[in-house]
Amino acid sequence: MNAVPTLDPPARLVDAVAQARAAAVEEAAADLGPQAAEGAVGEHLEVVPEAADAVSHQFAATQGGYQGWRWSVTLATAGDDEPVTVSEVVLVPGPDALVAPAWVPWDERVRPGDLGVGDLLPARQDDPRLVPGYLASDDPAVEEVAVEVGLGRRLVPSRHGRDEATRRWHEGPHGPAADMARAAPASCGTCGFFFPLAGALRGAFGACGNEFSPADGSIVDVGFGCGAHSDVQPDTTSAVAVAELVYDDGVDLEPVTR
Repeated sequence: MNAVPTLDPPARLVDAVAQARAAAVEEAAADLGPQAAEGAVGEHLEVVPEAADAVSHQFAATQGGYQGWRWSVTLATAGDDEPVTVSEVVLVPGPDALVAPAWVPWDERVRPGDLGVGDLLPARQDDPRLVPGYLASDDPAVEEVAVEVGLGRRLVPSRHGRDEATRRWHEGPHGPAADMARAAPASCGTCGFFFPLAGALRGAFGACGNEFSPADGSIVDVGFGCGAHSDVQPDTTSAVAVAELVYDDGVDLEPVTR
C-alpha cells in the first residue's frame, strides 16, 4: 500500500498573508467598490495546503449576505528562486455558511398538495403510471366499459400506476393503520355509506359518502373506519351508574298505634 505524501509547502507561501489579503481586497473591489472592499475581507482564518508548491489563505467574508463564507486566495510558486504568485481568488462556503439547498429538478420539487387553483401540471413523457389507451390496462372492468361506449381514453393507468396508488392509499391517512381506524367500532367495508370503486380495486377501496365523516368524499380502504359508521347505535343507557335496588334508610318508620 502506497503512503499518501505529506504536503509541506514552503514557509514563504504560508507567511504571505499580506499578499493574499491584498489579492482578496482587489477582487472584492471589483464588485463592491474600493471603499467597501477593505471592510469586506475580515480576519485571517487558516492556511490550507493545496500542493507541495501551493497554499490557500482563507479570510472571513464580512460583506452582507455572506454569513459564514470565506475569501480563499491560492498562492503558488514555481521554485525556490521564483516569485509567489496569485493563482485564484474565490468565495467559498465555510462549515457554518448559509448556502442554497441542493438543486432539485422542477418535476421532483412539486409535491402532493402543491397544486393550486389555475395551476397546470403536465405528466412526464415517460410517466410509468400511465400507458396508452390502446393497450390493455389489466382491468377487465375498464376494458368492458371502453368497448361498450365505443370510446377510449388516450391514457389509462398502468399496472405500476395502479399498484403505486393502492399502496399509497392503503398506507395513508384513510388506511387501516390510521389512529381513527384502530379506534373505530367497525370498518368501512361494512358501512352503508361506503361506495365501492369499480374494476379491479372494488374489493379494496371505495369512497366515503357520509358528510359527517372526516373522510367524506375521499378514497378509503375497506379496513378504514370512523365513529360515523352506519351501524353505530345510540347509547340509551344512563351515563350514571344506578343500583337495581335503592334503599332509603333516611326515613324514620314509627309503629302505628290504634
